[in-house]
Amino acid sequence: RSLQRRFSHAMNSPRRYATLLAAPALLWLIALFLIPLAMIVGISFFTNGAFGELERPLTWENYARFLGFGSFGWEPLYPIIIARSLLLAAFTMLLCLLLGLPLAFWISNLPPRWKTFALTLVVIPLWTNLIVRTYAWQLLLAKDGFLAHAAAALNFTDAGEPLYPSLFAVCIGLVCDYLPFLVLPLYASVEKIDWTLAEAARDLGASGAKVFRHALLPQITPGLAAGLTLVFVPATGQFVIPDLLGGAKTVLLGNVIQQQFGASQNWPFGSAIATVAMIVVLLALWLNARVTRRKEEVW
Repeated sequence: RSLQRRFSHAMNSPRRYATLLAAPALLWLIALFLIPLAMIVGISFFTNGAFGELERPLTWENYARFLGFGSFGWEPLYPIIIARSLLLAAFTMLLCLLLGLPLAFWISNLPPRWKTFALTLVVIPLWTNLIVRTYAWQLLLAKDGFLAHAAAALNFTDAGEPLYPSLFAVCIGLVCDYLPFLVLPLYASVEKIDWTLAEAARDLGASGAKVFRHALLPQITPGLAAGLTLVFVPATGQFVIPDLLGGAKTVLLGNVIQQQFGASQNWPFGSAIATVAMIVVLLALWLNARVTRRKEEVW
C-alpha cells in the first residue's frame, strides 16, 4: 500500500510523472553513453604499456602528442588531420545544404500523393548498409565506369584513370550518405512555412533574395540547424568512407582513432584523440546553437 500511495502521488505530480517516464531512457543514456564516455576520458590520462596495457603514471603526454609536441619538437601532423577533418565535414555540410535546400522546397510543393513517394526516394539509400553503398561507389568511380569516362571526356582526368581513391570520391560518398539527414528535418520546417509573410514581403517590393532571407529563412532555421548538425557531427568522425574511397591518400580523424584502438593498440592516445575531437564538436554545436538562438530572437 505504501508503494501504491507513492506511485499514485508521483502520477499526480507532472514533474515526477515526467521524470518517471524519462527514467528508463536516462538510465540507458547513463549506462551506454555517459559511463563509457567517462571511461574514455579517464583512459586518455594513462600511459600505454609495451603490449598495449594501461599503465601508470597518469600523464598529459597523450594530449601533448596529439597537439604536435613530441620528443623531436613540434610536428603538426595531428593538428593538420583534425583541421582537414573539420574542413571536409564543413564542405560536406555546405554541399548537402546546396543540394538539400532546393530539394526540400521542391518536395513540399509536390501534390500530396507524390510527397510520400519523393520522401521515400530520399530515404531509400538508408535502407542499404553503409559499407555496401561505399563499395557501390567504388564500382561507379572505377576506371571502367561511366563517371570516369565522362570525367576523361571533359578533360578532368586522364583516360583510363579511376576517380578513386581520392578526396573527390570521399566528398561524393559523404554527401550521398548524409544528404537525407539534412533533407528530412529541413522538409519538416518547410512544410510549416507561413507563405503569407513571403507574399507580404513581395507586395512591399522586396526582391526574391530578401524575401528568402527575411521571410522564409527565419521560419526554417530550426530544421536547417538540426539538419546541419546531423551532417557535420558524424561527418567529422567518419572513417569507413575515407578508408574505402580515399585509401591512404585521405587520413581523417576517424581513421586515426580507429587505428589507435585497432592495429596500434594504443588506447590512451586513441582516447585522447577522441576526447579532443568530442570537445571540438561540442564547441561547434555550441556555436551553432548560439547563432540559431540569436536568429530566433531577432525573428
